[in-house]
Amino acid sequence: MFASQMINNRQTFFGRGSLQQLLPILRAAPMPTLLFCGRSFLNGTAWQTLKSELEPLLIGHEIVSHEASPDEIDAWVSRWRGDARRVVAIGGGSVLDAAKAFAALSQHPLNTLRYLEKVGDTPVSGDTLPLIAIPTTAGTGSEVTQNAVVTDKAEIKVKASLRHANFVPQIAILDADLLRGAPDHVLACCAIDAFTHLFEAYFSSKGNMLTRLTALNGMRAFISAWPHLNRTDELGDSAREQILLASWQGGLSLSMSGLGVIHGIAGELGAIRDYHHGEVCGRLLLPFLTILERSENTQQQALMSALGDALFPGFTLPPARQLAQWLKDNAIMPFWQEPPTLTEEEMQWILARSGSKNSLVNYSTEQRQQMLEAAFTQV
Repeated sequence: MFASQMINNRQTFFGRGSLQQLLPILRAAPMPTLLFCGRSFLNGTAWQTLKSELEPLLIGHEIVSHEASPDEIDAWVSRWRGDARRVVAIGGGSVLDAAKAFAALSQHPLNTLRYLEKVGDTPVSGDTLPLIAIPTTAGTGSEVTQNAVVTDKAEIKVKASLRHANFVPQIAILDADLLRGAPDHVLACCAIDAFTHLFEAYFSSKGNMLTRLTALNGMRAFISAWPHLNRTDELGDSAREQILLASWQGGLSLSMSGLGVIHGIAGELGAIRDYHHGEVCGRLLLPFLTILERSENTQQQALMSALGDALFPGFTLPPARQLAQWLKDNAIMPFWQEPPTLTEEEMQWILARSGSKNSLVNYSTEQRQQMLEAAFTQV
């Protein structure tokens, strides 16, 4: 049995309206602070409410519109190295990861690719700027993870991480009001990403009582939230709080246990296609549940049976099938319909590089191909 280490934020503020904690935090320790955010945040009501008081506390901002590339990170470091002493990130997973990468690499002498997993030749030192992470989506759990995802689709075609325990943001602010009004597609695809983190961590070969209980609690929060994410009433507000909690616990779970074959495939696909990562995970999850239902691995079957009892007491279908059906029946939008395309060459590229990672069993090339062919249209 593996020993588990849980590393999380030094401070976590949770609750609707908790974004208001940002101003007193910054004022309590004045220092040059750089903001990373998405354009949607600058166009939204939260920025308009805070702008007059927050802007004087900042030395500038950078807009992140997609998963950051090594060149973009190097440009930010060149522009702000030595000037920024603290970083605030307000946005989705791509914004948070970009800010984490900048905070770390502004304290390292070499360019991003030298430190990047899979392709780098130099270990990170752990030096980083203090970071305050404020998610505006609920999926990646980046506000509580050790890794910053970097993607190069242009040249070396890699999606990999900068990773160190010190890269966990010092402070996380989880304000569900920031999710209010997000498009259904964003809410659903980010949420299914959070669920996949929890689900794969629960089934990880590195799992134990601590990691599985953390993942199970997150999945319970997801189940209560999934049907109601886009409601504008009190039930919707509660659902968005629950999904933020599920995402945060997903970040904890994946940091302790690692992820499995779904992310093993999705990570490689993300190096060559711009498809929403959460949607990719959700599309792959459904055929994976079919494979899991047929599994002869006794530990997998026992874990799936226990999960079914916990999430769907009194269920009548096999638990993996019950989960797949419930996800479809209660989704706020059918993310699995109208599958996007992959060429045969792209599928073979993904299959050659993907693997089973921390899964309890080794999934064959044929099984991984089945997942891809069920989730995407081949052209």
